[in-house]
Amino acid sequence: MSFEAIPAVDLKGGKCVQLVQGMPGTETISLDDPVGVAKRWVGEGAKRLHLVDLDGAFEGQRKNAHLVKQIVEVCAIQIQVGGGIRSYEDAASLLDMGVDRIILGTAAMNDQALVKRLIGDFGGERIMAALDTRNNEVVIEGWKRGAGVNPIALGTQMEELGVGSILFTNVNVEGLLRGVDLEPIRALVQAVRIPVVASGGVTSLNDLTAIKDAGAAGAVVGTALYKGNFTLRETIEVVK
Repeated sequence: MSFEAIPAVDLKGGKCVQLVQGMPGTETISLDDPVGVAKRWVGEGAKRLHLVDLDGAFEGQRKNAHLVKQIVEVCAIQIQVGGGIRSYEDAASLLDMGVDRIILGTAAMNDQALVKRLIGDFGGERIMAALDTRNNEVVIEGWKRGAGVNPIALGTQMEELGVGSILFTNVNVEGLLRGVDLEPIRALVQAVRIPVVASGGVTSLNDLTAIKDAGAAGAVVGTALYKGNFTLRETIEVVK
């Protein structure tokens, strides 16, 4: 399986933003045309996009659903979507729309019956469990509340349920542009057999190479890409 560098398109208030450690009001990037941003990454060679409805993650209501729909309609590549997906109806509407896989965080922790139902109806490969982690504790509800479980314990539990992949986000380094923390990525990759995509802290092309060498199946790239630390075309070349 080839390693993927996946551009992030985070949606908040109808804009494409990048936050520091997921905290509202810390926008380092705020762009008015998220659909145009998504099309830009496709034009530069992206094979998959990572869309997150931050309003959905923070408030439990997917306020940017119309933008997700527009992006799916105009971008003919694989797209994974997360943020506020906490009901069967939300999940099914996205999967029926053509989203490649949905990302479940709070729902994965609080409603495993829902996870099982979605796996049964749509297949595990289309369900990704989000392990958003601060200080080795999974955090939920827009990273506001600790779930009282560590990522390896929840990751193995999700694998046993049948999810097809894991998104591991290290909140401690998210959006800071200070590099990645490889040890928790390695530990999770070694603990599960399903693909792990890492997110948080990517600052340089060397970080992407290190994440790949740690055994991850891919990495979400956000702030560093938007700030111009490297181009998407460079990421594609370096991870080949």
